[in-house]
Amino acid sequence: MKIRVKFSKYGVLRFIGHLDVMRFFQKAIRRAGIDIAYSGGYSPHQIMTFASPLGVGMCSMAEYMDIEVHSHQGGADMMERLQNTCPKGIDILNVRLLPDKAGNAMASVAAAKYAIAFKDKSRSFADCAGQLEKYLSQDEIMITKETKKSTQNINIRPGIYACSIEDGVLVFTVDASSAGNIRPSFVYETFMKFAAIEAKEIELQTIRLETYTNIGTAEKPEFVPLDAVGEEF
Repeated sequence: MKIRVKFSKYGVLRFIGHLDVMRFFQKAIRRAGIDIAYSGGYSPHQIMTFASPLGVGMCSMAEYMDIEVHSHQGGADMMERLQNTCPKGIDILNVRLLPDKAGNAMASVAAAKYAIAFKDKSRSFADCAGQLEKYLSQDEIMITKETKKSTQNINIRPGIYACSIEDGVLVFTVDASSAGNIRPSFVYETFMKFAAIEAKEIELQTIRLETYTNIGTAEKPEFVPLDAVGEEF
């Protein structure tokens, strides 16, 4: 049986890297007494996959982990067991029973929603609505993406699905698939440069609000949260 677990990560634990989060949940699942399935071979490991890794220092209200279990005593029981093993900074938000043919969390990611705010509460994006409208009216928003093997100039505008300013916070939904992954920094850095807003990265707080899968088509996407897939149990 495949289970999808939704959790948040915040506070000081935002400085814990993805590999450490994986190791934490491996131990938490054992402590919780969850009947998780293991792979075969000489070095068996828990069958577990995560959606898009979260950058160090970033908070998230919507992280996802898929596990396989042999048995369970219901979703409420599993949530309680897992939550009891979690420190402050990780909250278990939801668990869903997935269909057998459902893709894993990592392969299912199509888009993600972010919020960017100034840590200094005296600053905000509240007066930038006009600049944002002009920014989004561009046919091309170019960034330079460096990899270990090459440097590419990429137009990120087609991958910005929505962008607005809400209560002084910059909120946007972007392509987060493996083929066209747009980092949140690509959006806020190009927008701030366009709008002549001066701020260092350390002055900003990035929060992942949601992670989506596409239940529509490539031409007409329909994004739903990853925990919209499956059912309560």
